[in-house]
Amino acid sequence: SPSNQTRTGSGNAPTRPARSGSGTTLRVVAPSGFAPRAEQAQAGLLRLYNAGFTITNQQAVERRSQRFAGTDAERIADFQDVASGKVPTPQVLMGMRGGYGAVRLLPHIDWGRLGAKMQERQTLLFGFSDVTAIQMALLAQTGHPSFAGPMLYSEFGKAQPSTYTMDSFIRATTAPQYDITVSAFQSSRVRPAEGMVWGGNLSVLASLAGSAYMPKVKGGILFIEDVAEQPYRIERMLHTLYLAGILQQQQALVLGDFRMGNIRDSYDAGYNLTSVAQSVSRAAGIPVLMNFPFGHITNKATFPLGARGRLSEADNGGYRITFSGYPTLNPAALN
Repeated sequence: SPSNQTRTGSGNAPTRPARSGSGTTLRVVAPSGFAPRAEQAQAGLLRLYNAGFTITNQQAVERRSQRFAGTDAERIADFQDVASGKVPTPQVLMGMRGGYGAVRLLPHIDWGRLGAKMQERQTLLFGFSDVTAIQMALLAQTGHPSFAGPMLYSEFGKAQPSTYTMDSFIRATTAPQYDITVSAFQSSRVRPAEGMVWGGNLSVLASLAGSAYMPKVKGGILFIEDVAEQPYRIERMLHTLYLAGILQQQQALVLGDFRMGNIRDSYDAGYNLTSVAQSVSRAAGIPVLMNFPFGHITNKATFPLGARGRLSEADNGGYRITFSGYPTLNPAALN
């Protein structure tokens, strides 16, 4: 196994950990973009190794084919080798990074067998951004939950990972129930609700609408995020979900951080994300809540997709979501 060897060098031959950790087995999966900086990918491997994970499929961080982290066949094998039993089912599948490419793999993965093995092992899958395609296909085809959360390159490979992100990752993976409170005042009235929490990247969700890889969730709480999109484009993708009959079947829509920054709507500079939320809320007839710590941001919450969520009102017009019913890790296995 590559994890049992030390390799040094320069350029595209970075140093790997000399051995695997002794605890929870973590398999790297890279269904989307390649790692632009080899040293950041290796830092992520080392940080997870030092946390007590036994890391497998490390070579995925070094692959590149065009803009992707390997050929389609290599990226399919990240999942299909687990589904077929070619490799042992790990306790954790962790996405390397986002980008684009996961949607190309969906028809070529045996979701039934993969889901059965993950259910038996109670495997935790982590990712966000483009990895949403894998997470939603898994949920739609098998019902197995996953986690919106940090990835190897994007978060664990940073020189100074966010304390909030790391703390949330530990809490979500080791506690059978936990909650996240958003203190910001909401323009939509917070209605108490309980249902399946699901979602992910809006661009990916919109691309899956009408396909076999889009979960059919009624009475759920839908979470979405995206980055570098103008307000009108966000609204258009949300209307795709509305016209597909998805939004109006939810109890609430929760918006993460879209990193709007200096982005202005090219058709109406005064039209912003709050305007989008209000418009979509009226159309779908559901509350649209904002400011959830989720998306392409530094301080990122980890939370389950496909598990149970209870939405309640918090002080000063904010809201609280309590998560339960998801697989966890043994905290003793992590350092």
